[in-house]
Amino acid sequence: MAKAKLAFVCTDCGASFSKWQGQCAECKAWNTLTEFKEASGSKSRSVSFNGYSGQLSKSVQLLSEVDLADQPRFTSGMEEFDRVLGGGIVKGSVILVGGHPGAGKSTLLLQTMCVLAEQRSALYVTGEESLQQVALRANRLRLPVQKLKMLSETNVEAICQVAQELKPDIMVVDSIQVMHVPDVESAPGSVSQVREAAAWLTRFAKQTGSAVFIVGHVTKDGSLAGPKVLEHMIDCSIMLESSGDTRFRTLRGIKNRFGAVNELGVFAMLDSGMREVKNPSSIFLNRASEPAPGSLVTIIWEGTRPLLVEIQALVDESPFGNPRRVAVGQDSNRLAMLLAVLNRHGGVFTGDQDVFLNVVGGVRIGETGADLAVLLAILSSLRDRALPQDLVVFGELGLSGELRPVPSGQERVQEAIKHGFKRIILPAANKPKKVSEDVQLWPLESLQQVLEVIADL
Repeated sequence: MAKAKLAFVCTDCGASFSKWQGQCAECKAWNTLTEFKEASGSKSRSVSFNGYSGQLSKSVQLLSEVDLADQPRFTSGMEEFDRVLGGGIVKGSVILVGGHPGAGKSTLLLQTMCVLAEQRSALYVTGEESLQQVALRANRLRLPVQKLKMLSETNVEAICQVAQELKPDIMVVDSIQVMHVPDVESAPGSVSQVREAAAWLTRFAKQTGSAVFIVGHVTKDGSLAGPKVLEHMIDCSIMLESSGDTRFRTLRGIKNRFGAVNELGVFAMLDSGMREVKNPSSIFLNRASEPAPGSLVTIIWEGTRPLLVEIQALVDESPFGNPRRVAVGQDSNRLAMLLAVLNRHGGVFTGDQDVFLNVVGGVRIGETGADLAVLLAILSSLRDRALPQDLVVFGELGLSGELRPVPSGQERVQEAIKHGFKRIILPAANKPKKVSEDVQLWPLESLQQVLEVIADL
């Protein structure tokens, strides 16, 4: 019997090496190589689902003959969930749902499956919880449980065999870290088992047309547990995020072969389960009744819609020789760059001040449209002067102090007006052609012009 070969796989980038080393030569990360036993060459099996015989020549097509019709989709029953998925669930797709323990992954999927089971064939596979525990949760949430098929199993081969007989339209596997393939000689949750189990489920989904949801845990640093190649094998990767002091959950798309990435869905965790938040801007704008220095609202673009968020800044004299720069929800390197722009082109020196920045509601800003709001919030705190509560600003700042346009400027202005903001500072290139008479616009071209307008407010 041939001896299994050993390889060492980087959990950050998926690179493979023949021997262990402290640093990955590809991504330069330290202590990320994990032992992986490659499949033995002494034995090979052909896996067949739904009559697939492995004769690849019969499945070859000319590119010009490929059907260009849209992939068939069906709704999950939740608009926010469908938004992150790109418009609905695609048949034959494999969707990875990650999140911290207690974020609500199982609750969200159980609600979705119970609703879909009323109209479609649905199978829920649980490996971490017993069937009684899942049933108790469903009864507590008052979900329709009459038609949802349940299976408690951790053997991936057995799961695929049962699913081949039932032919479900949608299947949930909770979770990939406890699943195992009998031929792989390692513990469940290891790199080898996670990789092979995901390969089995992906092959099953593609050959039968069943949509498969895979639940995955995250590590202490917030990244998905398991090898990075797991994200390359699936079609869609979404993360359910939460902070410890809020009942709101954000569902964010990271990878999607059938829709836009970086989509954001917002849910509220209630006693009755996960509920959609139709107007997410409202939950991030719960501001104080009186204007406060260092607080300002901006409009960011998340996926396919605008989102109003509050930026808060606190500037205080530093007691140490090296002032602190702390950013929560914003890139710290970009904060340092914006402070340099403020000093060089705005004449405002903060080199002896501690600067703390926070995006309210746990939102992470990944675009440049909030640059102007960040600087004005810092300036407001530094001068201890509150800005008007009906003011909203957006725009990207260049290193030469110019105010650059951002995508979807018209939609951002409309979102601000819809929420009652009457004064808007924006890049000149984003000026809308028509706006209501009771709304005051300042389309500007540089940071210097912005500071002149702010001085008069």
